[in-house]
Amino acid sequence: MSIKPVALAVIGGAALLTLSACATSPELAAPGVTLSVQQAGEPQQVTGGVQLLVLLTVLSLAPAILILATSFTRIVIVLSMIRNAIGTPTIPPNQVIIGLSLLLTFFIMAPVYNQIDQQALQPYLKKEIDQDTALNLAVEPVREFMFKQTREKDIQLFLDLSGKSQPKTLADISTVDLFPAFVISELRTAFTMGFIIYIPFLIIDLVISSVLLSMGMMMLPPSLVSLPFKLLLFVMVDGWYLITRSLTLSFFR
Repeated sequence: MSIKPVALAVIGGAALLTLSACATSPELAAPGVTLSVQQAGEPQQVTGGVQLLVLLTVLSLAPAILILATSFTRIVIVLSMIRNAIGTPTIPPNQVIIGLSLLLTFFIMAPVYNQIDQQALQPYLKKEIDQDTALNLAVEPVREFMFKQTREKDIQLFLDLSGKSQPKTLADISTVDLFPAFVISELRTAFTMGFIIYIPFLIIDLVISSVLLSMGMMMLPPSLVSLPFKLLLFVMVDGWYLITRSLTLSFFR
């Protein structure tokens, strides 16, 4: 008789016994670790489990919300376009661009966060309001910020796509319609600012290319010669100061 089928049968039997023991025992123990599974006997326990699941889902989506519902999108796009306009696609590194974008985002969104803390978080921690009221109060400052940066045309687009009636007040516009409208408005503003930033560097490239062509130096890459001039221009006008000032003031207009 072959040993392999017997060994497989023994292993399979042991596995079935283990699974049956796990199914009948509500508690699994390991060295230093104990896992217990109990059935919910009351509706409140089921509701608490569902709330915990929703909370974990929201926390997993927090980075996306931070990127799309704040000033981060506009800032990181503009800073990335500046880097490409100068002609140094890897300088500053991505870590510096992302870090500076996050710092500016925290600075710009600080009034909104303070308002959320005063209106929603602190009263909820003091048990003055319930969870649903705290969430509704926390969303209002964010909605107000998004309304200031969103074009009416973009909001109307998503209202028409969803087939909703014309709202009478801003409160009638749901966050589901406001969120994507805010994102495409931010993308449009970021690309507009990037286009304006590109113009002086593009002029330098054209001038350098014309000079090299007139001198017969066609084998020399124009970007190699124009890079020092673009860096000199950016440093002389204090480019990082101007860009940071323009980005910050664009959210407080």
